[in-house]
Amino acid sequence: MKIKTSPVFLKNWDAWEDGYRVVVNQGSSRSSKTYSLCQMFIVKLMSTTDKVLTIVRKTTPALKISVMRDFIEILVEHDLYDKANHNKSDQTYTLNGNLVEFVSMDNPQKKRGAKRNYLWLNEANELDIEDWRQLTMRTSEKIFLDYNPSDEFHWIYDTVMTRDDCFFIQSTYMDNPFLEEAIVQEIERYKELDPNYYRIFGLGERGVSQTSVFTNPWDIVEKVPEGGEFCFGIDWGFHHPMTVVRATLIERDLYWEELYYEKSKLTDDLIQALPALGVTKEDYLVPDSAESDRIQQLYNAGYYATYGAKKGPNSVTSQLDTVKMYKLHVTSSSTNLIKEMRNYKYAVDRNGIVLDNKTVKVNDDAVDSARYASIFLINQSGTMVELR
Repeated sequence: MKIKTSPVFLKNWDAWEDGYRVVVNQGSSRSSKTYSLCQMFIVKLMSTTDKVLTIVRKTTPALKISVMRDFIEILVEHDLYDKANHNKSDQTYTLNGNLVEFVSMDNPQKKRGAKRNYLWLNEANELDIEDWRQLTMRTSEKIFLDYNPSDEFHWIYDTVMTRDDCFFIQSTYMDNPFLEEAIVQEIERYKELDPNYYRIFGLGERGVSQTSVFTNPWDIVEKVPEGGEFCFGIDWGFHHPMTVVRATLIERDLYWEELYYEKSKLTDDLIQALPALGVTKEDYLVPDSAESDRIQQLYNAGYYATYGAKKGPNSVTSQLDTVKMYKLHVTSSSTNLIKEMRNYKYAVDRNGIVLDNKTVKVNDDAVDSARYASIFLINQSGTMVELR
């Protein structure tokens, strides 16, 4: 069997031969990743027997017009297709004594199917983490994924690419030697028209949402180093979470650590929890200033509290701009805070224009706590209200 292959085919073939269980293909549009994986699996199946390959996509219509069509066309092209081996109703094909099954996840029960040897998740970023878990625990040998990295944050990055048995392949349209010049030119138009779109679908790199607030580099650390100045930000809540975040400032580095994230809690509940959070009566607390009666309760319990970040037009975004001037680190235990940061957005108007002076006030409780504490540390201008 003689086939014309791309560098993407060769990289996947080598990853297979090198013994990796999981191979991730992150690529631009038309990088040949889907076609190359079809070729590779066909060649592999022609040299073995009694194997099961499951090819998965989120929906049946998408499955039929993409990877299934490519797979069958390659068989036809190389005179390997036999109508008698193609069960169209079950969406399976028998190749050299091996079963190839095309499965969509629009029926949740399908993910709990029989075991398999090989698994291929086509456009894997369309699937959810439960799809991944259910499918992979029934796969005995190789797992391949491919996708366009249109998501800035995704379970693939955190769950799959961190594995020690995972091999990562990034490809672009320039890795496809068979691509028509007209398509190359069409993709390259976006270099100037929409750089973020070109970043994803031209260079195969993770997209960055234009509405994301925290576009500046920030990282996740295991713990906060010793030293520096620190205080505790508090965002009040009941129906939405009441949150406490410790902010630590060490020169130009700002560390955030989520300590408390609870719904349906009263101020007395928080006061009782503070000692276990490592908050002493010598520490500064920086709560939201909107609820002075709750600040009074903190004072009555013997805690120092300043009024939180000042309210006013554009105050939130201007304070966030100040925070983003520092190198930001978030502890790995701050799961809710990290989730909020990844989804914290600027508002857009009816024409889709980003309003960089207005944030979307949804799921921002821990971020607000972190902001209150950080601004106090940076400015050292919190107004103490001596009520004791």
